[in-house]
Amino acid sequence: MSTVRSVARLRAEPELRTKLARLRAVPDGAESAEISQEDADGLLARVAWSRLAEPGDGTAGALIAALGAGPALRLLVEGETPKGVVSCARAAGLELAIRTATDAVDRWLPRLDRGATVADIDRALAHGLRVVAPGTGLWPTSFEDLGVHAPIALWTRGESSLLTAPALSVVGARAATGYGSHITAEIVEGVGRLGLAIVSGAAYGIDAVAHRTALAAGTPTVAVLAGGADRPYPAAHDSLLERIGREGLVCAEMVPGAAPTKWRFRSRNRLIAALSPATLVTEAGVRSGTINTAGHAATLGRALGAVPGPVTSAASSGCHLLIREYDAALVTNAQEACELLGFDEQPDLPDRPGAGDVDSGPGGRTVSGGGTGPRTPPMHERVLDALPLRGGRAEHEVARRAGVSIADAQGALAELELLGRVQRGDSPGDPEGMWGFVRGK
Repeated sequence: MSTVRSVARLRAEPELRTKLARLRAVPDGAESAEISQEDADGLLARVAWSRLAEPGDGTAGALIAALGAGPALRLLVEGETPKGVVSCARAAGLELAIRTATDAVDRWLPRLDRGATVADIDRALAHGLRVVAPGTGLWPTSFEDLGVHAPIALWTRGESSLLTAPALSVVGARAATGYGSHITAEIVEGVGRLGLAIVSGAAYGIDAVAHRTALAAGTPTVAVLAGGADRPYPAAHDSLLERIGREGLVCAEMVPGAAPTKWRFRSRNRLIAALSPATLVTEAGVRSGTINTAGHAATLGRALGAVPGPVTSAASSGCHLLIREYDAALVTNAQEACELLGFDEQPDLPDRPGAGDVDSGPGGRTVSGGGTGPRTPPMHERVLDALPLRGGRAEHEVARRAGVSIADAQGALAELELLGRVQRGDSPGDPEGMWGFVRGK
């Protein structure tokens, strides 16, 4: 590829520059009709990278931090070899192993598509999305704690300034009990009286209770999604997310239209933990995504709290684990949640009704993600997410959708085949073969 053509692919021409000016989120919340060529090119590069790299891709994060989003993208556009990438990185003070660079280039190149990136911008504008990038007044400084695993950019719908507002992250079980829903609503309402925002993931159960309580109380709330910010998930929460987008903020690091997958849910959890100084778990099973979020909070040095529940309830077993083994603070009301945040001011709340007035729900209710089975390795999880529920998919397409190199996809598929999870079928005219799930697995 010629250098002239490469530069053209990296540069925002006038029409695209106008779109990027509309797409860029600005601190005062007003659309800006003006954007410099340098800023437009930089934003275009970050939009492109948000398609190329899966959430939390440390190699992409390190390369962008060392070179800048534009220069790092130029290496791919100009067809630089992994050895050349290593050399450029070293010149910028970043040491990359040749194997790391090779694997990274192999997983990024299949997604390098300027047409798709322009389509991402058009779709975002059609759905009223904006992009918040590092270096602006709207970018959360708390993301610095994520290091090279920080998001490359955030796609937002609603009030982007809430990204930097004082907040409490509240997460919990999808299969919430009546007890869990009651205590979540009580704490969220009380914390909201101090003007704090509530951050959660818009899932069924506790997340939905936290968001709905905040909306009812007029408290700002932020929903962090695992897929595109324009794609309601779960679909049944379409109206809830629509309201959050109007009165609060919906955000995601994936490009518009991107599907949420198990891997992306786990990566999304680090953002929920990073966005606030404390994370509160009100109900959770021992093996669940909620515990994953709590782990991110602990790793980031955030305050961690957990609400105790009946010792017979599987829905509270994860909270008890966090209190017993992870030094989570025991939280039973809004006042204690405020203490978790380090607030001296306490909300003025009515007395809680007696224990006999609270419906504890079925203590033995199964929690999504619970159980004692072995955890699926991350690479297996990403490859399984990339397979269709019915039919099959070629190896190279599995690798592209999973955001991994073809070699990694081949290795994971071979291991999953030995485990009896997937099978390879022969497709006429396709020497590569098609991979799909084994029925019943």
